Amino acid sequence: MGNAPTASYSLTIRLEIDNRPGMLGKVTSAIGRAGGDIGAIDLVEVRKKTLIRDLTFKASDERHGQQVVERLKAIDGIKVAQVSDRTFLMHLGGKIEIKGKIPVKTRDDLSMAYTPGVARVCMAIHHDPAKAYTLTTKGNTVAVVSDGTAVLGLGDIGPNGAAPVMEGKALIFKEFAGVDAWPICLATKDVDEIVTIVKALSPVFGGINLEDISAPRCFEIEERLQKALDIPVFHDDQHGTAVVVLAALINALKVVKKRLGDVRIVITGAGASGIATAKLLMKEGARHIIGCDRAGAIYAGRTENMNPMKEWFAKHTNPRRVRGTAGDALADADVFIGLSGPGVVSLKDIKTMNRDPIVFAMANPVPEIQPEEVGAYVRVMATGRSDYPNQINNSCCFPGFFRGMLDVRAKRVNDQMKLAAAHALASIVAKGELSDEYITPSMFDARVVPTVAAAVAEAAVKSGVARKQHR
Repeated sequence: MGNAPTASYSLTIRLEIDNRPGMLGKVTSAIGRAGGDIGAIDLVEVRKKTLIRDLTFKASDERHGQQVVERLKAIDGIKVAQVSDRTFLMHLGGKIEIKGKIPVKTRDDLSMAYTPGVARVCMAIHHDPAKAYTLTTKGNTVAVVSDGTAVLGLGDIGPNGAAPVMEGKALIFKEFAGVDAWPICLATKDVDEIVTIVKALSPVFGGINLEDISAPRCFEIEERLQKALDIPVFHDDQHGTAVVVLAALINALKVVKKRLGDVRIVITGAGASGIATAKLLMKEGARHIIGCDRAGAIYAGRTENMNPMKEWFAKHTNPRRVRGTAGDALADADVFIGLSGPGVVSLKDIKTMNRDPIVFAMANPVPEIQPEEVGAYVRVMATGRSDYPNQINNSCCFPGFFRGMLDVRAKRVNDQMKLAAAHALASIVAKGELSDEYITPSMFDARVVPTVAAAVAEAAVKSGVARKQHR
């Protein structure tokens, strides 16, 4: 089954159409027959013999978009003047900018904002560095740092290729939480260099968001920066994922009336997000977890395809030492969490799970197993995609998480803050609203950021990592 048409592959085509009855109908039916999803139709210009129209439609991928355009070109009396990819248009010139907060219209303005007036402010911070939080942007600024080695679904595409993702992240920070974030894409993969650069950049930021850095390097980078800096360092691929998965699981377990300490959980993907998720679930009380990779279940004593991260899995999970494929591990499991890639499990595997199975197939853009395929056999189904119910999305975590940390000027991130964020996110879905198809709120729910921010701020204060005692 092909993917459904989506806005991320939407095209606007400018057509020159012969001005005679029935022509627009020919256009719309050609698009419909080709499987395109028509959006806006705009009349741009009426000429003597022709009409100029802009027509927007969604396709399911680039090739499909091209096929629809070819169909239109084949119709007599229609000329395709221009094809614009709406996603590319959105990115033209970048998605973010820096704006001044104060006008500089007069000499007085200049003398206070810049020299000579600024000197007194500089000295005030020099004598009391904490004043940087009130007298500069530090208190509301985050660095989104990547080396472009593990960009979602694309892999190692380098710092330039990664920039649009980091800009998108910065845009979400600003739009949803009012946080000023800036993309910093580094032209080095060297762990020591990355640590040194981020340390050197850190004075102007109130927090560091590490993004799309490949495992296992991301662990060392985060750990070393956490130790070296007095501002929070948050690797979103690990901890953002862990928080949103735990939040969704808290609610999914309520739907099926099972307890976290009792259920058997299988996680596919033993990378950064797999380990961080397993750790947070265990902190919350999960006791029966099996991690799987391409070589199957990870167990103590396994030697094939191992690394230090998988050694952690082998040591701390799979108490029954289950062996075999991910499919074998799923027999009698209650929960499947996919943080791997498409097609990792089959319907046959899912059918061997315990009653009322919970399946979080979160690989993006193609999940481990398609919701349509497992429909009748799964009680609660969630993915990482926005076009199915129950989208589990890091965007529900990181804007509010950083908002809360910045509000109390937190020095670091800890497990108490992560657990508080997960419970806060889960609590937004009220008891009466909870259902198989609604276990986690949308990132567009206006309650998400303030609720998560308040919980994180409170946990930071309680655990002694806040410089300010209230928001």
